[in-house]
Amino acid sequence: MRVFTVEPAPAGYSLVLHGGAGGRLSELSLDEQGRYSTGLTDAFLAGEHVLAAGGSALDAVCATVEQLENNPLFNSGRGAALTATGQAELDASVMTGDGRAGAIAVSRYAKNPVRLARKVMEESEHVLLVAPTKKLVEDWGLESVEADYFITPLRQDQLKNVQAKLLEGSRHGTVGAVALDVHGNLAAATSTGGMVNQSDGRVGDTPIIGAGNYAKDGVVGVSCTGAGEAFIEGVVAHEISARMRYAGTAVDDAVSATIEAELATRSVDGGVIAIDAAGRIVVAHNSPAMFAAYRDAEQLITLT
Repeated sequence: MRVFTVEPAPAGYSLVLHGGAGGRLSELSLDEQGRYSTGLTDAFLAGEHVLAAGGSALDAVCATVEQLENNPLFNSGRGAALTATGQAELDASVMTGDGRAGAIAVSRYAKNPVRLARKVMEESEHVLLVAPTKKLVEDWGLESVEADYFITPLRQDQLKNVQAKLLEGSRHGTVGAVALDVHGNLAAATSTGGMVNQSDGRVGDTPIIGAGNYAKDGVVGVSCTGAGEAFIEGVVAHEISARMRYAGTAVDDAVSATIEAELATRSVDGGVIAIDAAGRIVVAHNSPAMFAAYRDAEQLITLT
């Protein structure tokens, strides 16, 4: 397991993002690390701009994730992994540290699923909506697209190779962000296209509050990536918060202990990003690699 810990920044806010954990996917030209580093940097700067102007943690994580959803290099939004029948079914969630949350699953028409998840939180009485309609997306004033907008030739080739057993299907494609703003508020957002060749209608941990995404003011914000079923069974994001809230465990120890207890024991891998109430950042994964970005001593670090 690799664990990166960053002490709170003097600026009074913190931001960390991930672009998925796992191995490198050669069919997606992951050897071109510069393109991925640029994508991570652009997403980070979008969120950091919000925080530096005194904006909310929620606005920051949504701005960050939206950038990743628009970048077909990452498995969220355009360029998402495809189901067994070649469809893009997108999941996303947001949560604020005051206990509010919104999520969507099997989304096909919202250009930016993270924005739709936020609308569920702010405009409805619900927490989770499945297969939201195009009309709902438009009624909430969000940009809609046709379902084929999300499908790219690279992902079609990937699906074909997985189905022909020429390539092992990835289980790690998810993006997410966690932020602490200058007002002391935490927020987390997570978005994914799921697993390559998954069954139509399969839902992983990303839209399940407490599994792949969680935030609690005064404690921690968490976003996860990896084998979604294991994160659901282990309620991983909330487990990290519980270790900190009830046992007084430090954020880095809570993250690493949860990965060991809930992922390693299930023989799966993945990654976690987290920020505690003081602004301390943790990036941890037991997978071979993980895409992430954060600022350490004024230097922007990207992991590819």
